[in-house]
Amino acid sequence: MATLNSSKEPISMKFILLVFCLANATVLMAQKKDSLPSHVYRWDSLAAKKQKAWTTRSIIDGSTNSLAWFEVTAITLEPGKAAPPSAANYDIEELLIVKDGQLNITIDGVTKKMGAGSVAFAMPRIVHGINNAGNTKATYYLLKYKGKLPMDIERAKRAGGSFILNWNELATTNTDKGFRRDFFNRPTSQLGQFEMHTTALNANEESHPPHTHVQEEIILILRGNVEMYIDGDRYKASPGDVVFLSSRVPHNLTNNGEDQCEYFAFQWRN
Repeated sequence: MATLNSSKEPISMKFILLVFCLANATVLMAQKKDSLPSHVYRWDSLAAKKQKAWTTRSIIDGSTNSLAWFEVTAITLEPGKAAPPSAANYDIEELLIVKDGQLNITIDGVTKKMGAGSVAFAMPRIVHGINNAGNTKATYYLLKYKGKLPMDIERAKRAGGSFILNWNELATTNTDKGFRRDFFNRPTSQLGQFEMHTTALNANEESHPPHTHVQEEIILILRGNVEMYIDGDRYKASPGDVVFLSSRVPHNLTNNGEDQCEYFAFQWRN
């Protein structure tokens, strides 16, 4: 009996090891599929969908290491028209960036007229609305997301809550490569840190050597033609293009145009 048991033991251990490896592989594959890869989303390749008084362009829809759900959409409003109805989301935050035109943005009863580059942030459970305040079309990017960790409304309130930031009211700081414009750096109800700024780079300058960080990041090109280095590959990007950078992916940006470029960079982590 002892001999039979000893002969079966290696087979049993191999079986257990095989099951363990298959389980781990399944989890890793699910995680890889669940997380959005780093990518350059070209404005010219986005499909436009006309709906009543607005046109939408879907850019990103999925999840990331930090976000259970992440959606980025570009919306173009006809003159004088309102955006698609937006209720006070229970557990979703929204960030709006004006691409062009003039918008009236209302958050929790306060309305401001916003031009290109302006930003609005709405906490969960806050009523908000958008309408075109000009006589030409107006386009904005809308980021909607839900974190993977439990929501913390009180943390967001302590950090300042919802806000609207007008591009023309923000100061710039000169750098040795151009200049920088800071928007915010704070925790939110969904994220432990959310930071946003713009960087202007002179011709032939690079943002920094290729590097990594734990924060996930979006780069939004405002003006100029640039080259993105992402994990060994290089991609061209132009105004309107959106770049998603996953956590710990090597990257940098180079201004390969003849004029100064400028881009939004916003990073977040749990």
